[in-house]
Amino acid sequence: MVQRPPSPDAAWITRLATPVAGAAEGPLAGLRFAAKDNIDAAGVPTTAGCPAFAYRPGTHATAVRRLLDAGATLLGKTNLDQFACGLNGSRSPYGAVPNALRAEYLCGGSSSGSAYVVATGQADFSLGTDTAGSGRVPAGFNNIVGLKPSRGLVSARGVVPAAQSVDCVSIFAGSVGLAARVLAQARGPDPLDPYSRDLKLADRPYPARFRFGVPDRLEFFGDELARAAFDQAVARLRELGGTPVAIDYAPLAQAAALLYESALVADRYEAIRSFFDGRADAVIEPVRGIIAAGCGYSAADHCEALTRLRALGQAADAMWDRIDVLVVPTAPTIYTIAQMQADPVALNRNLGVYTNFVNLLDYAALAVPSSLRPDGLPFGITFVGRCGSDWQLAELGQRYHHATGLPMGATDQGLPPPEPIPGLARRAQERVRIAVVGAHLSGMPLNGQLTERGARLLRTAETSPDYKLFALPGTTPPKPGLLRVAPGTGSAIALEVWEMPVEAYGSFVALVPAPLGIGTLELADGERVQGFLCEAHASAGARDISHFRGWRAYLASLQPA
Repeated sequence: MVQRPPSPDAAWITRLATPVAGAAEGPLAGLRFAAKDNIDAAGVPTTAGCPAFAYRPGTHATAVRRLLDAGATLLGKTNLDQFACGLNGSRSPYGAVPNALRAEYLCGGSSSGSAYVVATGQADFSLGTDTAGSGRVPAGFNNIVGLKPSRGLVSARGVVPAAQSVDCVSIFAGSVGLAARVLAQARGPDPLDPYSRDLKLADRPYPARFRFGVPDRLEFFGDELARAAFDQAVARLRELGGTPVAIDYAPLAQAAALLYESALVADRYEAIRSFFDGRADAVIEPVRGIIAAGCGYSAADHCEALTRLRALGQAADAMWDRIDVLVVPTAPTIYTIAQMQADPVALNRNLGVYTNFVNLLDYAALAVPSSLRPDGLPFGITFVGRCGSDWQLAELGQRYHHATGLPMGATDQGLPPPEPIPGLARRAQERVRIAVVGAHLSGMPLNGQLTERGARLLRTAETSPDYKLFALPGTTPPKPGLLRVAPGTGSAIALEVWEMPVEAYGSFVALVPAPLGIGTLELADGERVQGFLCEAHASAGARDISHFRGWRAYLASLQPA
C-alpha cells in the first residue's frame, strides 16, 4: 500500500539521544510525541528551519511542558518549512519532507515533519503550528487528523512566531479521539502569552440533524479526483444526518487573500525582524521574498488591512445563522515535490484556498481523512466552526472519520474505538434510526453489534417495492446485499428499524465491511431511514433471493423440511 522513502529519518525528524520522559503517571502516559522545530524543548536547539537562527532554550514551551506533565515522552524535533512560511513542506535547507504514502508527492507544510512521523507510526502524536493552514494541509496529505484549536486555547509561549496574533499550536494524531485527549492536556490560559485566552468551549454536540455549509464555488485546479472525493464526502455527511447548505464563499476567499496580499504580511516580518534585518541572506527563497514584502508597508496600511478584515469577518459570520458547521476540502489538490519546486509561490497559494481565512476570522478547525483516491493519494476534509467549537468539531469529526473505514496514516493499522470527547456533555435524547435486513436482525449473529451500543428495536417494516435482495457469497456470517433498482423491477423486502444513541452510530458504521455500506432506504410507508445497502458490483454472480421477500424467509428455505 505504501511507497515509503528510503530512510524514515532522513530529513524530517531529529531524534533526541535520550528522549525526554514525561511524568510516570498521567492521562498521556506511555504515548510518544514529537514537536515541530519552531517549538522549544529545554536544552534542544530550536532552528525554525534556519541554521543561522538556531538557539538553545533553557525552558520548555508551555505546550511541551504540559504534555510532559501529563505523562507523554518527547522523542525529538521535526522539520518544517523555514520560519513556518509555506504550506508544502519543501522549503527547508534540511530537505523536502516526502508524502508518507507516495514519496514523490508533497507532505504538506509548514508542519511537514510533524505530520510525517505520525503518519508513519514513528510517534503517537505530534505538535505543529498553524497560521494559514500548516496544521491542516499536512494532515490532509498524509491521511491523519489535524486539530487546529481556537486561537489562544493552547499557549504559544516558547514558539517562534510566524504571525503572532493568529498563530496556533496544533495537534496531529492518527485518530480524532487521541487528538482531543491531547488538546485536553495542552489547553489552558498562560499569563506569559499575550494572546492566550481563557475560552469557554461549547459543551453540547451539534444536533443529530445538522446543517453543514459548502462553498457555493469550489476550486480544484483541474483535479477531478479531488472533486469526486469531495462529492463523496458530502454524500457521507448526508448519511450521518447532515443537510448541505450552499454558503457565499466570497468573504472567506477575500479574507484569505489578505494574509499575503495586504499589509498583514508585515506580521511575518515583525515576527523575526531583529534576525531578518541583519541576516536576510540566511533565509532561503521564496521565504526571504515573502518576509521582505512585509517591510514596505506603513502603519496606516496595516490599520487599513485590519479594518478590511473586520468587515469581511462580519460578512462571513452571517453564514452561522444558516449552518452549524462549515465543511471544505482540506486542500483543493496535491502536487509533486518537483512541481512545487518549479513554481513555488503560485502552487503554494493554491494549497491555501480553503485554509488561509480560518485563523484570521477566529474560527476553530479539524482536518480529518475522508478517502484514498484511485491514484492512492489521501483526500481529507476540514470541519470549521465558531471560536470555542473545538469539542463539537471533535465529536462530529470522530463520527465522520470512523465512518470512512480508513487505516491510520500510511500504516495498515485500523482506527481504535471512538473515545468520549473531553468537555462534551453526553447527548441525552438524540438518537438515530437504522434499518437492518440481514445478519443484524433480532436473533441473528451480528445483532449484538446493535444491542451493545444501547440500540432498541422500534418496529418491523418493509422497503418500498423497488429493491432486490441477494445472498452474498463468501461472507461470514452469511449476509445479504440490498440493492435499489428501477421502479417496477423490485420487491418489498422485510426489515427491522432500530434506534441507537447518535454517539454510538459512528463506531457501528465503522464495523460495516465492503461491499456493504450505509445509505438511505425508502420504506413502504414512504419514510426514509438510514440502512444497509450493497454496492452494485457485488450482485454479479450472487443469488437473487428477492422472491423470498426477506432474509429470514430465505434462511428458513435452506433448512430441511
